Amino acid sequence: MHSSRTRKCIGHCTVFMAFLGILMGSRPLLAQNEEFTGAVVSSSRNTVTVRDPNGRYQLFTFDRNVRKPATLPAGSVVRVISSASDDAGVRTAREITLLQGGAANAATPSDNVPSEVRQVEHDIEREARRYQLGVRAGVALDPELILIGVQSQIGPFFNPDVYFRPNVEFAWGEVTAMFALNPELIYRLPLSSRRGRWSSYVGGGPGFNFVHQDFQTNSGSGTRVDFSDFHYSVGLNLLAGVRYRSGMFTEIKTSVYSKPAPTLRLIIGYNF
Repeated sequence: MHSSRTRKCIGHCTVFMAFLGILMGSRPLLAQNEEFTGAVVSSSRNTVTVRDPNGRYQLFTFDRNVRKPATLPAGSVVRVISSASDDAGVRTAREITLLQGGAANAATPSDNVPSEVRQVEHDIEREARRYQLGVRAGVALDPELILIGVQSQIGPFFNPDVYFRPNVEFAWGEVTAMFALNPELIYRLPLSSRRGRWSSYVGGGPGFNFVHQDFQTNSGSGTRVDFSDFHYSVGLNLLAGVRYRSGMFTEIKTSVYSKPAPTLRLIIGYNF
């Protein structure tokens, strides 16, 4: 029995490491710097939208070490030195120079910004929130369960790429029901821009699992026989996933030392 459980744990860890290898195999696109000059249409803590004299709108996110003025009022004329991000419609600003104050404000009405640019601005600002709430759903294996849950994401803490992401999962199957508390930490892998269209992450933490198993049969006389069993276990969760700027994410999680809780979970979810 112990040997069988060990082989299963090795198998799940192998699947987890293979998935992680796929994530690590990706690399962000690199491109040389380009210069863009125009009037600021709108700006926020994480983005600025600039309109050039030909009426073309360009959305920029800020590099971690970007050099820029303290404020970027609408209408001011700026020169932006930027590089490509992993999203063709967004560039990463590395240096922003103020060329003229806000006198051009009347010539850059923000209402004319294309809706797709506004949507990307909204998605980036949501992704940058320090507190997020989300929902999740998926399947668990060994035993086979359907699961739903809720989560929150808080951070970053100590490092720009480290987040605390506690979540609660409810799961049920033919003979098993589970309630799990998972206070997990995740680390965003530096494979893509922090404000890019997608980012990959790994993480882990303890899993507090409350599992109820109920085996019911009917004897020949019609008498119901109920073999009920309740377990509590503390396991170690290891996970890897990809999250998208739109709010969607997909994740694979393996749990060790967690029997009879499921040892593998495939999850999709959405952060609001």
